[in-house]
Amino acid sequence: MPHKIRLACRALSFLGLALLVLTSSGISAQSDPLPSWNDGATKRSITDFVAQVTAEGSPGFVPIPERIATFDNDGTLWAEQPVYFQLAFALDRVRALAAQHPEWESEQPFKALLEKDMKAFAATGENGLLQIMAVTHAGMTTDEFARIVLDWVATARHPRFHRPYIDLVYQPMLELLAYLRANGFKTFVVSGGGVEFMRPWMEKVYGIPPEQVVGSSGMVKFQMAANGRPELQKLSDIEFVDDGPGKPVGINRFIGRRPIFAFGNSDGDLQMLQWTAAGEGARFCGHRPPYRCRTGIRLRPAIRDRQTR
Repeated sequence: MPHKIRLACRALSFLGLALLVLTSSGISAQSDPLPSWNDGATKRSITDFVAQVTAEGSPGFVPIPERIATFDNDGTLWAEQPVYFQLAFALDRVRALAAQHPEWESEQPFKALLEKDMKAFAATGENGLLQIMAVTHAGMTTDEFARIVLDWVATARHPRFHRPYIDLVYQPMLELLAYLRANGFKTFVVSGGGVEFMRPWMEKVYGIPPEQVVGSSGMVKFQMAANGRPELQKLSDIEFVDDGPGKPVGINRFIGRRPIFAFGNSDGDLQMLQWTAAGEGARFCGHRPPYRCRTGIRLRPAIRDRQTR
């Protein structure tokens, strides 16, 4: 997909961001807080910005409560090819549920998925996608859905890398998240992905707790279960789409502070970057191009830098 964003704030080319094979020793053994980043203007722009906003008495100083950093997820923190990983989850769920729905063998878009005919599935368009999301993301409690997601991220494997999807994250971005938090920033994910799909695993993978994850959401209904316990039931209606112009809206609604640092990778992040850049004082907006991996396998925890672009 085309990703061309120009903003009147610090621009990043994100030179040399790599897919990595990592040792468990990780960042702690490094004196450099961003060891996977190539030395150069991009890296200096980040460290100079952090130094500016954290130095008391400097013109650009920002108090800790106002040090808000927001990150897109798909294509920014983890990979997004050959399809968005949440879509891969939905496709796997259709196949897992097929035995309970013999009618799917002759009904589109289910027939196309069961036959692995992605061209036919694409022909069903947005309506087909909405049908898939409805049967795979609704009709269960939020607790049941979280368990399904955790089971999937533990067992599903990427078709190319043959690794769990939660391994396919960018080590340089993990370092950046940790570096910002070490300097008093509160880090948030602001993604077009489903909030209830992301929350179960993000704290383990990114160190970002569920309450700092903003995403798209479906309607949820409170009810009393047959056993007398309260529960939240997931419905098929869409409540909020956290993409494009929805991202600043989501930031305002769920965070309540304008970020001073924002990072994305697509035109769906443009408005989040514009909203960040429009604030007063020091601002940092990062945008990176999509990746084409040639030799890397695992993207997370650093032995060798693998050039990908």
